[in-house]
Amino acid sequence: MKKVFVVLSVLVLAAAIAGCAQQHKTTPTAPTTTPTKTTPAKTTTQQVVLIGDGATFPWPQITNWIDVYMKEHPNVKIEYNGGGSGKGQADFAAGVVDFAGSDPPLKKSLWDKLVNHPPAEGKGPLQFPDIIGAVVVCYNVPGVKHLRLDGKTLADIFMGKIKYWDNEEIKKLNPGVNLPHKEIIVIHRSDASGTTDIFTTYLCLVSPEWNSTIGAGKVVNWPVDKMGRGVGGKGNPGVVAELKNTPYSICYTELSYAIKENLKIVALKNKDGYFVLPNATTIKAAASHVSMYIAPPTAGYKENLRQLLNAPGKDSYPIVAFSHLLVWKHYSDPVKGKAVHAFIKWILTQGQNDKYIVPGYVGLPSSITQKVLSEAGI
Repeated sequence: MKKVFVVLSVLVLAAAIAGCAQQHKTTPTAPTTTPTKTTPAKTTTQQVVLIGDGATFPWPQITNWIDVYMKEHPNVKIEYNGGGSGKGQADFAAGVVDFAGSDPPLKKSLWDKLVNHPPAEGKGPLQFPDIIGAVVVCYNVPGVKHLRLDGKTLADIFMGKIKYWDNEEIKKLNPGVNLPHKEIIVIHRSDASGTTDIFTTYLCLVSPEWNSTIGAGKVVNWPVDKMGRGVGGKGNPGVVAELKNTPYSICYTELSYAIKENLKIVALKNKDGYFVLPNATTIKAAASHVSMYIAPPTAGYKENLRQLLNAPGKDSYPIVAFSHLLVWKHYSDPVKGKAVHAFIKWILTQGQNDKYIVPGYVGLPSSITQKVLSEAGI
């Protein structure tokens, strides 16, 4: 009987041990680390790509802003193609680009189209100045280091009425200068250009004949072309290249290009009768007299380019202009819209710091930038 009891006890104990072993095998132990499925995923911000096109007048400045901004904001990629103001306006109206540069303010007809028939990408156009620059007249005349011209003589040269460098009208303005008896080759833009619009608007102001026969615009009919003394260049870079390769030529371009390429610049007679070269002082002097004519961002077409040129003042350079940016108040893609507005706000605040301004341009006064940001609501 005792043996039977011992055997039964052993069997019961064995069964208990086996049960515990089975229970231990099927019951997981408490995890020593947090399960992978509850670990927050590491997020990465998607890169936003912004595309712009337009004016070559501010191209060096805009590309410098872009380089600085992208270094500070690596999740934003920005491209700007300087196809000229005309192309920038057309691309913006078609919704091909997210923002555009335009030297002259938009005409009312295009503005109305943007308001009433915007592309799917955005609505509510905004136009505002982003930088101040100057259109300069440069020349390639061997042996002539300094040259002065007034508005009428300049218009006569670009109309082809003055054919040779030693013309009496030029000699009167430059006593003591040895001017050669060489034909003047006139170089102009071949594409739709805001720089051309600014330059020809200035010529309209200083030459009644130019105003009545040729007029102003992004594209005009150059009389010198029919005379065989006109050469077209694409963009400001193309004009500068033609000037450098063509002795006895003259052109108009943006100041920063002239500085970069070390071109000889004409001193122009201003409204008050003083011959002035373009620099930061003379550009600011002119801008101070005309800033009150800048239109609100929501009514950009009201800005009159003629009011911004040939400013009074002893130190005012006569062909100073505000270059403009075009953006939408509302974008169909909210992420892109937020990125565009952040970039624009940076341009109008930090971007106006002297350390970010390319030689040849002048930053906007804070009174203008604050007014623009307030009225634009971005």
